[in-house]
Amino acid sequence: MVVAIIKYNAGNIYSVDYALKRLGISPVVTAAPEALLKADKVIFPGVGEARTTMNYLKDTKLDLLIKDLRQPVLGICLGMQLMCRYSEEGDTGCLDIFDAEVKRFIPQKHEDKVPHIGWNTLSIVEEGGGLFTKEQERQFVYFVHSYYVPVNSCTAAVTEYILPFSAALQKGNYYAAQFHPEKSGAAGEKILENFLRL
Repeated sequence: MVVAIIKYNAGNIYSVDYALKRLGISPVVTAAPEALLKADKVIFPGVGEARTTMNYLKDTKLDLLIKDLRQPVLGICLGMQLMCRYSEEGDTGCLDIFDAEVKRFIPQKHEDKVPHIGWNTLSIVEEGGGLFTKEQERQFVYFVHSYYVPVNSCTAAVTEYILPFSAALQKGNYYAAQFHPEKSGAAGEKILENFLRL
């Protein structure tokens, strides 16, 4: 199986690379269109800022390429947010794969800290045939983010921090996680395995 990690200016590439190698997969890290189109699975990781990253994707035509992919694609963290229609971060138009807006967390009480950093649980909305099985219900995964995607028709898992938000999205061949499966221990490893099995 050929797994490609999209190489771009905001990819959290190395921790994803290590996580896949622990599962026995040596991924190809590339921005080459032909390599991405031919891969069996594609991972779109991300850590960074929405506007700068979208400008880079447009300049390199990766925005169009990502929307043309027909194999299973997994967006992680900023990768998930960029797969939405719009982000409040930098007032940014995104890839419009998921018809959802990315919003900034607004603290409601003194103890609400932004960004949301640390371990939190998953409530599975969409199980079977996707990233999740019943075993992932209430498992802890690792988050680092200041922006969130509200619960919507593409939500596959929900987490609560300040308010309920989409921990994962799924539509067609596109899958996405707001949390970092590559940093989420055994629970995250299982989610990556589920993606590789798709």
